Amino acid sequence: MRTMLKVTMEVTAANKAIKSGTLPRIMQATMEALKPEAAYFTTEEGKRTAFIFFDMKDTSQIPPIAEPFFMELNADVQFTPVMNGEDLKKGLEIASKKF
Repeated sequence: MRTMLKVTMEVTAANKAIKSGTLPRIMQATMEALKPEAAYFTTEEGKRTAFIFFDMKDTSQIPPIAEPFFMELNADVQFTPVMNGEDLKKGLEIASKKF
């Protein structure tokens, strides 16, 4: 299932993680493990935030993905199912047959 991973990092913990090299290590490991369709990095409400779009094959992936962010960055982590344009079109075609 196409999934959006949103990681919002606590500022002080992320500052320490940058200085120690932990943040780049976690991000690199995450990118290598997930092989995301896309990844974007920005700020949201004054905090470093990552949006990573990937294919979640099984919900058992959640703990190994989330725990490094929780444990080492004191981050808020959210997983949200998402669609691309093709998925939306297919879903709307199916939904329109029900009405």
